[in-house]
Amino acid sequence: MVKSFKKKLLIGALSAMVCCSFAYEAEAANHAEVNPMAVSQNVDYLVFVNKTHKLPDDYEAKLPLITVKNSFGREFQIEPETYRHFEQLRAAVKQKGIQIELDSVYRSVARQKEIVAEFTQKYGADYVKQYVAVPGYSEHHTGLAVDICLVVDGKIIDDNDEMIAQKEIFAQIHPLLAEYGFILRYPQGRENITGYSYEPWHFRYVGIETAKKISGAGLVMEEYMK
Repeated sequence: MVKSFKKKLLIGALSAMVCCSFAYEAEAANHAEVNPMAVSQNVDYLVFVNKTHKLPDDYEAKLPLITVKNSFGREFQIEPETYRHFEQLRAAVKQKGIQIELDSVYRSVARQKEIVAEFTQKYGADYVKQYVAVPGYSEHHTGLAVDICLVVDGKIIDDNDEMIAQKEIFAQIHPLLAEYGFILRYPQGRENITGYSYEPWHFRYVGIETAKKISGAGLVMEEYMK
């Protein structure tokens, strides 16, 4: 997904932010309060988007979004219920001494088109075909997909290879996902089904009951939605 090349562009700026100051215990002040009234009853938490299933044409127009900040002040748009449950997950892993932060959430179809154009010019069409989702076919259009980064010893870890290397940390995070309505969207060993390489950082909100069904049966969303 776009995460891999985005990292290389942003890692310098993010590292500089962290060096300035990191108020770990006071970080909640930077997070938005979720207004329950902002939650739409019309959100389809099982909307299915992958390389062959396009986002419904009317989905974005009906999607409620709130603007939130992570602990280093970066702003994101996200569906309210997804954010509420992410904050609960974040608090749960913090109890284990693990800090997770939002790194990539909602991305509009229009923005995806801009990214395709930008990276085609910069890296070429072959690169874009391999690494950039076709506009309309990215889970990030749903507002329900969350890419996280880790903060370990005051350092942001967001590079793909470095993230994958954090096996012990993710081994503590992944078993908690379903309790808060999330699934690991692109698990290891299921690449031939999902169409994406293993992404331990990419969580998808589907609701607690559904997440428990999917995770408990050892399924990926492609299998559950058949």
